[in-house]
Amino acid sequence: MNKEKRAEIYKRLKKHIPEPTTELNYETPFQLLIAVILSAQATDKGVNKATGPLFKDAGTPEQMLFLGEKGLKKYIQTIGLFNTKAKNVIKTCELLIEKHKGQVPEDRDALEALPGVGRKTANVILNTAFGHPTIAVDTHIFRVSNRTGLAPGKNVLEVEKKLIKFTPEQYKQDAHHWLILHGRYTCIARKPRCGSCVIEDLCDFKGKVID
Repeated sequence: MNKEKRAEIYKRLKKHIPEPTTELNYETPFQLLIAVILSAQATDKGVNKATGPLFKDAGTPEQMLFLGEKGLKKYIQTIGLFNTKAKNVIKTCELLIEKHKGQVPEDRDALEALPGVGRKTANVILNTAFGHPTIAVDTHIFRVSNRTGLAPGKNVLEVEKKLIKFTPEQYKQDAHHWLILHGRYTCIARKPRCGSCVIEDLCDFKGKVID
């Protein structure tokens, strides 16, 4: 795939969704961080259902730490892996207070040092909370990148590096959101909705499904 085709793909995605953003509900960088940690192997809808009451009662690191693991579990028990996530969230709150004055650090290494935070989560926080042109690669973006030919790779890091390299500068800030939404609602795993896809004619996928 050449740079002209890639640019056209992003141009169409932008026209289709002019102002893309995360579907997780949050008001502060801390709340976004907690929501993303909880979203691992869970749906955004399920996370939002749990974090609505949680953030209302405990929307800061101090308030959430006061809940403790046992108290936190009552809010997030409908989310998969909630026991491990509760432990990670409470430890993260402790570290934010101890090392960062209760603030979410705007630094990759500091973010990845927090329990439950890997490269993908760090990329989401840097991009969505702080405006860095990072691209977090989840299963949706990995699928879209390989299926369309936009940035094929054998693993998420390879795909991420290619997306950063090949994505035109003016589209890097929102690329993550466009691609995840495209993978979530159009280029879905089992039966992609090629007939309603705004980039169908630009896609290299050989198994297109036209209804």
